[in-house]
Amino acid sequence: MVPTVSLEPAGHSCWDEPLSIAVRGLAPEQPITLRTALRDEKGALFRAHARYRADSHGELDLARAPALGGSFSGLEPMGLLWAMEPDLPFWRLIKRDVQTPFVVELEVLDGHEPDGGRLLARAVHERHFMAPGVRRVPVREGRVRATLFLPPGTGPFPGIIDLFGVGGGLLEYRASLLAGKGFAVMALAYYNYDDLPKVIDILHLEYFEEAVTYLLSHPQVKGPGIGLLGTSKGAELSLSMASFLKGITAAVIINGAMVNVVSTLYYKEESLPGLGLHLERIKVTKDGFKDIIDILNVPLEAPDQKCLIPVERSDTTFLFLVGQDDHNWKSEFYAREASKRLQADGKKKPQIICYPKTGHNIEPPYIPWSIAAPHSYFDKPILLGGEPRAHAMAQVDAWQQLQTFFHKQLSGDKRPSPAKL
Repeated sequence: MVPTVSLEPAGHSCWDEPLSIAVRGLAPEQPITLRTALRDEKGALFRAHARYRADSHGELDLARAPALGGSFSGLEPMGLLWAMEPDLPFWRLIKRDVQTPFVVELEVLDGHEPDGGRLLARAVHERHFMAPGVRRVPVREGRVRATLFLPPGTGPFPGIIDLFGVGGGLLEYRASLLAGKGFAVMALAYYNYDDLPKVIDILHLEYFEEAVTYLLSHPQVKGPGIGLLGTSKGAELSLSMASFLKGITAAVIINGAMVNVVSTLYYKEESLPGLGLHLERIKVTKDGFKDIIDILNVPLEAPDQKCLIPVERSDTTFLFLVGQDDHNWKSEFYAREASKRLQADGKKKPQIICYPKTGHNIEPPYIPWSIAAPHSYFDKPILLGGEPRAHAMAQVDAWQQLQTFFHKQLSGDKRPSPAKL
């Protein structure tokens, strides 16, 4: 028999969907290596491989067969995606054009040498970032620079604003995937994009208020409030928006601080100064990464109290998603401090989900983990934290948790939250 690769769904799928991988037509107990590769839009190559052994019928199903080594080991049906590593050091896999797929090549090689075995079978699979029927709408309304993703149909749909962190620009891949789950999601740029400011030394919440007003007034977005989804600096901004602005029902805070960091934040007659960085506390790891975990005062010293985001003002319902090995900042401390302040003011206790051995960038499922990444503030890659498998499992769980949370808070869906993995 000629070996063949079977993928389900066949041909193409959304990036956040599980992919079933099987090989048939092998010799009984045949040792083989599976190898995956993809190139991002800038031509950077990402690869993974794992060694397997066919069963007594000459078949291999990654849902049942453990990997015997390689980029990962054990029963990991999606390991050939989440364990991909870049050929370029510290290069993160980021989808910049969500209207085109990543093309994944899968090869089956004879034996257990990832670069030396005879090619037995090959398949190509497209991993898309827009589900069928999702619409992409560029937004230039007043000062707002964004992209709105709408699910199929006429709606109205629960609305969410999606915010990323330092680096700026307009990242759409999370918003486009989430729109496939029934949400109207607006990826919002706030600096270093189009005619927006190039730096964030000063931020005005009126800009974000304009974005909230735009989304709530959209005919395909249901009220009375919207959700916020923020990571890193975007999570910190989401806390500030929920504390000062109206119309925000729910917010998911992914590894965010509850202090205003570096930038000065203005809203009407109020302002929050930026918490300064203690750069002298940076450590350099044996691998040459900068570990910045201690550059912010935690807990805050008395003079820094004025940088605190007044979360106790907010009537928003919060979900905090925390990587317990986040090396950018002490996200678990900030989540628990925010919870204390909310409860002390008689507000609802927020849900906090902590993920052990998980780093800073909790992305949609199957996006590969990075141990470190360049940062616009520092001259060397900064340590992100986490371990590959634990981080990958956290991403799968967090993606389900935030969808369930938003469906419940924005649509009144009463289904129980998924059990944490």
